[in-house]
Amino acid sequence: MTLHNEDEDKTIYKVVVNHEEQYSIWPEYRENPPGWNDVGKAGPKAECLAYIKEVWTDMRPLSLRKKMEEMAKNPPPPPAPDPAPPGPSLVDRLCVGDHRIVVSQRPEPSVKALKESIDNGYVRVKFTETKGGTELGFKLDKDASDLSGANFEEESGKIRLVGGLTLDYTKVRCIAEIDLATLEGLGHLEKVQEATA
Repeated sequence: MTLHNEDEDKTIYKVVVNHEEQYSIWPEYRENPPGWNDVGKAGPKAECLAYIKEVWTDMRPLSLRKKMEEMAKNPPPPPAPDPAPPGPSLVDRLCVGDHRIVVSQRPEPSVKALKESIDNGYVRVKFTETKGGTELGFKLDKDASDLSGANFEEESGKIRLVGGLTLDYTKVRCIAEIDLATLEGLGHLEKVQEATA
């Protein structure tokens, strides 16, 4: 007497495939799910699965295979090299050589207003050759400045203004040589070396 396994699958299956060339099995008596087509193979489950194992050797979907083949034929260009490292900082640029400056006061620069600023101990100048111009205000160091060549009443002569400020988190001294007749001149920055304890 042989025992019969009631759970044995007696269903006849068919092999189906979708538009991405992915395979599956489906009961033969049922209508195919949308997007799946018969491949012409039917039989017991084990036979259908063996067929799929034989024919479905690349598990990647068709669209992925095509994309990968296209990339192999036409590889993307190599990534652009890293952009050139940024140039020197604004502080470093203004510390090298002299640069054109103008007195920068509101509403209008004047010798009288500049003299008032000097007396108050705070002066504003603008480095005109930087992108957009760099306007700096600094606390005047009266001992380091030289006003001896100035005639403020006649708006003539030259002065040397020196003062400290912080620019881009760097402590600097601004040195400005200004012609009172034009309120223009040359200036530069110097980094201040802070004393360490």
